[in-house]
Amino acid sequence: MSRCPAETFPALTGLSFLRAAFIQRCPDVDVLTGRETARQQLWSAQRETADDLGFHGMPFATAEQVHGNIVAPVSAPASTPAPAADGLITSTSRLCLAISVADCAAVFLADKHARAIALVHSGKKGTELGIVPKTIAALQDRHDIPPEDLVVQIAPCIRPPHYEIDFAAEIIRQARAAGVRDVHDCGTCTASDPEKYYSYRREKGRTGRLLALLALV
Repeated sequence: MSRCPAETFPALTGLSFLRAAFIQRCPDVDVLTGRETARQQLWSAQRETADDLGFHGMPFATAEQVHGNIVAPVSAPASTPAPAADGLITSTSRLCLAISVADCAAVFLADKHARAIALVHSGKKGTELGIVPKTIAALQDRHDIPPEDLVVQIAPCIRPPHYEIDFAAEIIRQARAAGVRDVHDCGTCTASDPEKYYSYRREKGRTGRLLALLALV
């Protein structure tokens, strides 16, 4: 099985203590086969791609992702996803945070001084519930990181005209209102490029999941 293509973001690659990537559609994985088979094959391909991208040997931490606004602190890998969580925070080196999306936004948050990082899943509901500003507040409360020390990066997600709400624009507004000055959005719509991205809306739920990865190194 060949590796999956992936993309990175200049705002994050400029931080030498950080590893960040967004794994795109895996062309050799049939995501329309049995649900569990497809999930296992896609995860295997994504893990191999992660190794090639510099995450080799790192354990993964994942979240249950229930479209809420709970952000879970993690310091070690777990055999199950963080329950009821849509965001993960860590200050542990070489622990890879992983969030799956297929139209919702993966939002990367990194302290410019390497004290901690966070990765969250924010679609329509999570954005309405303010998961990104809640994560910004958690980074300040738990790790004493002021918002002005953060970089926020929004990954590819669905956008108008393919979706009726521009939640990426709302995430930007929320992050800036919370005091973050360094906010970036790649501007890419997952539903507009089916060759690169899975899109739950475009493919009517019969699709795979993209994978966002973030780690301190």
